[in-house]
Amino acid sequence: MSTRKETAGEDPIIESRSQLISLFQDGEKPADRWKIGTEHEKFVYRLADHRAPSYDEPGGIRDLLDGLRKFGWEPVEEGGKVIALSGSDGTISLEPAGQLELSGAPLDNLHQTCAETGRHLEQVKAVGDKLGLGFLGLGMWPDKTRAELPIMPKGRYGIMLQHMPRVGSMGLDMMLRTCTIQVNLDYSSEARMVKMFRTSLALQPLATALFANSPFTEGKPNGYLSYRSHIWSDTDPHRTGMLPFVFEDGFGYERYADYALDVPMYFVFRDGKYIDAAGQSFRDFLDGKLPALPGERPTIGDWEDHLSTAFPEVRMKSFLEMRGADGGPWNRICALPALWVGLLYDDGALDAAWDLVKDWTMEERETLRTEVPRLALGAPVPGGRTLQDIAADVLAIARAGLTARARLNSIGENEGGYLSALDEVVATGRTHAERLLDRYNGAWAGDISKVYGEESF
Repeated sequence: MSTRKETAGEDPIIESRSQLISLFQDGEKPADRWKIGTEHEKFVYRLADHRAPSYDEPGGIRDLLDGLRKFGWEPVEEGGKVIALSGSDGTISLEPAGQLELSGAPLDNLHQTCAETGRHLEQVKAVGDKLGLGFLGLGMWPDKTRAELPIMPKGRYGIMLQHMPRVGSMGLDMMLRTCTIQVNLDYSSEARMVKMFRTSLALQPLATALFANSPFTEGKPNGYLSYRSHIWSDTDPHRTGMLPFVFEDGFGYERYADYALDVPMYFVFRDGKYIDAAGQSFRDFLDGKLPALPGERPTIGDWEDHLSTAFPEVRMKSFLEMRGADGGPWNRICALPALWVGLLYDDGALDAAWDLVKDWTMEERETLRTEVPRLALGAPVPGGRTLQDIAADVLAIARAGLTARARLNSIGENEGGYLSALDEVVATGRTHAERLLDRYNGAWAGDISKVYGEESF
């Protein structure tokens, strides 16, 4: 989740609706300036006993952040505590229970993305070795109850933790027990954004299936392949889901702004502190009638904060975020942006991908989204087929899109190689989650602790 920083200079007050829309318009860039921003989270645990460390304990999360500063990262504080780090490779931040996230810098190509990922993991492992900490690549804690997990000292999390149980049964699980991989991508115009949004939203369940990696809860199989994805089905219906309006005629910046305005607020950030506005209306805020700040009107920074509190399968800020994938092993971190860059950044690939899904009804899309957490590539798609039946086509389109981009590394290879981590999944129809279940029921003999030895970075 986003880490708020105090900004220098005046944050403009929103005087008109056009300023809401301008945030999306200002994201438009010509194709030769499109970037790739990759985010990935991992669980931090004690090597000695697999316990999740707290922020303040010796050798805990605070010391991990402090140790990373030797690599040139600069601290970001809230309430006198370091809660993030900023540097040339982006931002290192904390999820609510201490999951460690790298929000990578905007980069030109996937070779740079994978190099950035490698640097980050080498750094955290070097510090972790000294502190007795390990890092686990899964979509959900395989063995922890909510009560066993610490809470990080970030004001927005305190507000969200109080609010989540009011609106869904699994919001606390989302905050405390999950990890994801995401990629942020640019668009050149409103029309291009619309086509990218529709295509990626329709295919987001395929990404969930390909990256399914959360089959355990509290030490036992949970009946799902991506329980992380299932958690989103009862987190908060006002800010999650497949957004049917995206596929309706007339969708664009204004319609997304209307959706975001109807998402209930969580907070307002003032003078370095988060003010609880949970459940209140940003529309009232625009009129100076927000109960949490009576008489005040929102700034552009408030609007940016608010946009970060909507959690649909694809999210728009001044770029598009692909949000469907579980956290996973090192090579999956590079594969996720490779999939979406290949599908969305080349004109021919985007056309081909949209052709695959453009005739699906909203009911069919919703059914697919509902079935994927349990069935993964076995989930049904229109025409009496399954996701596995179209996965090979989608992967071929993505690979062709990456070939057409022709971004070569030092030995003349294009970006298509980063998709290789998905080839066996597509060929066999068996996800990483299913392979974990095989080991749990076989070589591990039901001992979930074995996952730490085999799935750590």
